[in-house]
Amino acid sequence: MRFQLLGPLSITDGRDVVVLPPAKPTSLLAALLVRPGEVVPTDRLRQAVWGEKQPATAKAALQSCVLRLRRLFAKYDIEEQSVVAVAGGYRLPADGDTLDLLHFRHLVSEAARAGESELPLLRTALDLWQGPLLANVPSELLHRDEVPRLVEERLRVLERVCEIQLARGRCREVLVDLWEATRTHPQHEGLTAQLMRALYRVGRQIEALAEYRRIKTHLRDELGVDPGAELQSLELAILRGDEPRGPAPEATSLAPKSHAAPSAGEATAGAPTARHVRTASAGSGPSGGGHPSPGPARPPESRLPRVPGFTGRARETADLVGRLEGGGRRDGRADAPVIAVISGGPGMGKTALALHAARLVADRYPAGGVLLSLTGPDGRPRSADEAAAELRPVLPSGAPRGSCLVILDDVVHPDQVRGLLEATGCGAVVVTSRMGLAALVATHGPAVLQLGALSPQESHALLTAVLGRERVSVEATAARTLADMCGHVPLALRIVAARLLTRPKLRLADYAAWLRRDLPARLALPDDPRMSVPLALDGALDRLPAPLAEAHLRLARLNGQITAPDAAAVLSVAETHAEELLERLLDTGLLDEEQPGALRMNTLFRAHALHRAARTGGLPQPVVPAARRALPSGVT
Repeated sequence: MRFQLLGPLSITDGRDVVVLPPAKPTSLLAALLVRPGEVVPTDRLRQAVWGEKQPATAKAALQSCVLRLRRLFAKYDIEEQSVVAVAGGYRLPADGDTLDLLHFRHLVSEAARAGESELPLLRTALDLWQGPLLANVPSELLHRDEVPRLVEERLRVLERVCEIQLARGRCREVLVDLWEATRTHPQHEGLTAQLMRALYRVGRQIEALAEYRRIKTHLRDELGVDPGAELQSLELAILRGDEPRGPAPEATSLAPKSHAAPSAGEATAGAPTARHVRTASAGSGPSGGGHPSPGPARPPESRLPRVPGFTGRARETADLVGRLEGGGRRDGRADAPVIAVISGGPGMGKTALALHAARLVADRYPAGGVLLSLTGPDGRPRSADEAAAELRPVLPSGAPRGSCLVILDDVVHPDQVRGLLEATGCGAVVVTSRMGLAALVATHGPAVLQLGALSPQESHALLTAVLGRERVSVEATAARTLADMCGHVPLALRIVAARLLTRPKLRLADYAAWLRRDLPARLALPDDPRMSVPLALDGALDRLPAPLAEAHLRLARLNGQITAPDAAAVLSVAETHAEELLERLLDTGLLDEEQPGALRMNTLFRAHALHRAARTGGLPQPVVPAARRALPSGVT
């Protein structure tokens, strides 16, 4: 078992994750874990649990709270990590295997000595952060004293990662991380300086200067001070057209300090556009080509697209990582690839989860990873032969069989996957699809993960991770309203967060009112057509036979809750025919199964269906019986 402190406080066995409730034993556990292995004085523990309003019998109350915590450990069979009473306080023994914070610090310390392998180790360390720190811990003292210290650890690592990438000329790659970090921490001068340098080096001088004005205004308004000498010199260099120079990659030390050691923080999951990307092959330089690096052999750095600020999906991530790390191969063959299928409706973050898990198992696949779309730009499925012809040249040459991971994105039919499994020679194949791919499951027995909408807690964590705790907590009701309007669909939430991030003075409630007036048409970003809920859902319906798509639009009249008898009535078909239609739509991810016989249409999908039906002037009555005849046995 392992404690997860870098996010909501939770316990995991590597597959299942239990997020602890916001209660006094949770605060006590957090107070012990933030000082792992140390004796935490009883006075400190009482303040962490009760604050200033301590009970009259504080000593006995603390002992009772410790007892409740030990019972919690017994419930999850982790008595070997029990709280130890010592003179003057309590301590909780932990190491890198039992506490993610110590694992994070170990990775950072190892990275400082790793030379060319420093960057992948630091990225692995950052991936341990899983959302707002101690979000379920109701201790004012810990949020005031400990959370800022831990967040600073993460920021130091993030700054180091960005500095290495800038030194290697990866200015465009680092922009996404820096945009998000500078909005979450608007007063951080080091990150702002890195963002200014990256923008200038990709030819965006005006935006680089705008970043200087942003932080200058913020520091003056909030603290009454001007930016430091580094930022002022950087602004002057950009105005002159000089090359802005930053510290050398070795300049930022991450050596441990006192008990806190080095370092830094943060569920979903918006995914980059699917495209194939070759990894750096063994022995290559940092950009995947060029001269061999000196020194001992090292795992190459994966060049799969990064998913910044991945939030939520803790159970699904643990399941997928467990599978990819060797949790079972089909047919019991050691040389057969591990296969996993991630299915779900449009916008649910399937590709993001695949990419996130691939980064977490990078050490298991030292030849790196490849992302290949199995659907063309026109929405038509690509044949296995066509995909194989594109895949073979980008697989790492000379790498041992089984050392590479391949993500087959947006698969439409099982035959697309079957035709590629033996051709890749890779160690793992992760398939993302809007379809259930039951035929592939029947023949190859992959791990199956079905993604639905996020939970309300995950949606809140996503908005908080992007917009910051302060902005979301001030308008908690409006934040919940926005999440509900988005149907808790990750793509929609990411669009909302991006809009609000670029409008820091816009109230969440005002934005929700604006959005409600034309939902879901306004869930789109004008500067990136890929970030559009209407386009994603239109694309999903356009892939279906027209009668089946029209059946989906009719079912939207049922207020979200759907049974076979109700569907038969609204579709004007026999109940057995209605069941077949519902099964087909369930397989496309456009419906969710709440329980056997009771289906549900996501509120956002329903809003889109009603909007599309109104836009097209309604549906002709005779089309639905044709839907059953249109049900193909192959690709839909």
